[in-house]
Amino acid sequence: MPRHWLLKTEPGCFSIDDLAAAPGQTTGWDGVRNFQARNFLREMVLGDLALFYHSVTNPGAVGIVSVVREAYPDATARDPQSDHYDPRATAENPLWFMVDVRLAERFAAPVPLSAMRREPGLAGMELLRKGSRLSIMPVGPEEFALVCRLGREASQKA
Repeated sequence: MPRHWLLKTEPGCFSIDDLAAAPGQTTGWDGVRNFQARNFLREMVLGDLALFYHSVTNPGAVGIVSVVREAYPDATARDPQSDHYDPRATAENPLWFMVDVRLAERFAAPVPLSAMRREPGLAGMELLRKGSRLSIMPVGPEEFALVCRLGREASQKA
């Protein structure tokens, strides 16, 4: 049975539209520079599903991705030209990891953060905890199903 996750991205940097336009609607989820989020990446296995979440402006879940390649070293950590460069990362000790994800579904309507906050079934969701800022986090199966149901409905109020 697949585990469920939430992957946050700033839509100005990489949006669901960018993923939809990527070759094979697949991309490497790189640039994670938080150890706890990195550890979650390393727990992901093929077939795990994640909510694709736009953060910053109009935050909300906009679709679902599936993990199509398990954790491997994030090459951007060793690239001095990358915004995600980390001089501590080496070939022997890569430090940072990434997974590949493929677009599985775009929601009919975004599920705004404000709508999630109003849902009693999401009260325990990590995303909604005060001070929770991780870019990658686990999501319970019931929470995942509820967000998906909301996203498949045609109308959502912010």
